Amino acid sequence: MIEKAIKKINPNAQFTINANDINQITWLNGTTPIPIANIQAQFPIVEFDMAMEDLRSKRNKDLQDSDWTQLPDNTLTSEQRNAWMQFRTELRNITNGLTTVEQVKNVDYPDKPNG
Repeated sequence: MIEKAIKKINPNAQFTINANDINQITWLNGTTPIPIANIQAQFPIVEFDMAMEDLRSKRNKDLQDSDWTQLPDNTLTSEQRNAWMQFRTELRNITNGLTTVEQVKNVDYPDKPNG
């Protein structure tokens, strides 16, 4: 998380971190040191980004795994096809309006339809 926080502040920063200890950062190649408090201030943002990344990854896998339902030669009934379309729409919209880690962790994930 420390590295991601630093990169949020300065994407070009060059540094090493010993034992993942925020007090043991070595700044390299003339990178201006970033105060520890500034790095720590980025932790909630990084945590949110990581939670969203995980949610999007799961969502994207479920969208990919259900792509077959949208092919014209599938054997789904009209009712099943509509259920899958609704599921996929809910998946695409799942990240809308999320602004906190708590909201991301409490997302009401849609159930996969039968068929």
